[in-house]
Amino acid sequence: MTIVLNEPGVDELAGVVDALRVWQDDRTPLQLHPGDLGWAWALGAERLAAAVRTWSAGGRIVAVGYLDAPDVLRLTTSPDVRQDGALARRMLADLEDPERGVLPPGKVGVEIPDGALLREVLLEAGWNPDEPWTPLHRDLAEPVPDSGLRIEVAGPETAGVRTAVHRSAFGSPRFTEKIWHVLAAGPVYADARCLIGYDARDNAVAAATVWSAGPGRPGLLEPVGVHADHRGRGHGTAISLAAAATLRELGASSALVSTPTSNTAAVATYKAAGYNPAPNRLDLSRSA
Repeated sequence: MTIVLNEPGVDELAGVVDALRVWQDDRTPLQLHPGDLGWAWALGAERLAAAVRTWSAGGRIVAVGYLDAPDVLRLTTSPDVRQDGALARRMLADLEDPERGVLPPGKVGVEIPDGALLREVLLEAGWNPDEPWTPLHRDLAEPVPDSGLRIEVAGPETAGVRTAVHRSAFGSPRFTEKIWHVLAAGPVYADARCLIGYDARDNAVAAATVWSAGPGRPGLLEPVGVHADHRGRGHGTAISLAAAATLRELGASSALVSTPTSNTAAVATYKAAGYNPAPNRLDLSRSA
C-alpha cells in the first residue's frame, strides 16, 4: 500500500470532512470529529487548511490530522486501517521528521483514538503517555428530559448574545460576533446548531454548539460554557441536556463530549446530564 502525505487546499476540506463523517461510530469514544474542524472554521478556511494533514492510499483518505495548536496534533484513521502496520510506520516517520511539515521539532503532543496501532508504535519509539482525558457518551435512543432552560437556536440576530456568553464562560475575547458569522458560513455548520440557554429571568446563562456527523452517527458538543455570572446553579447540566436533545432531533445516535480528567467539575456536570464516562484516554507526547 503506497501511502501519501498531503496538506489539503481549501477546496479539499469538504472531502476531509466527509471522510471524518463516515468514520464516526459509537465504538470509538474519542476521536477527531467533523465538528472539530467545523469549530476551527471560525478562524477562516485558509488557516484551517494549513492546519490539516491527510494520509491517502489508492486515492482514498485513510487518516486525518488537525493541528489544534502548533505543537498538538489530533488525528484519527479510517476504522478499517486502524491496525495497519504500514500506515502506522509511515505516520510515525512523518510525525518524527519536522521537514515533512506535520509536527515541529521539540516537545509535541498527539491525540490518537484507542485501538489504533499507531499508539503502540509511538510508545515503542519512545513517546510517553501524557495528559488524561475523559470521554463521555450519552445514548440518544430515548427522549432527553427537558433541560429547564428556555433554549434558543442562535442566528444572525442573536449571534452577539451567543458570543457574549462564550467570552464570559471561557474568559477569552476571541469569539466575537464577526467570527460567529465566519463559523456559521462554513459548510460544516449546516449540520450544527448554536444553543443559548435562558433562565426564568430571561438572562442568557449558558451556551453550547452541537455538531452532527449525520443520522445514526454520534454528534459532538464543542464547546459548552456557562456565563461567569450564573455559575453554580446547574446551568451546565441543563445546557448539556439541551445539547443532547438537539442532537437527537438531528438524528444522532449519541452525544459525545470530552474534557481533561483534571477538570472534575466538568466531568461531574456531564455525568449529571446523563453522559457516561468511558475509561480515561491518554494523549502521547515527545520530549524536546
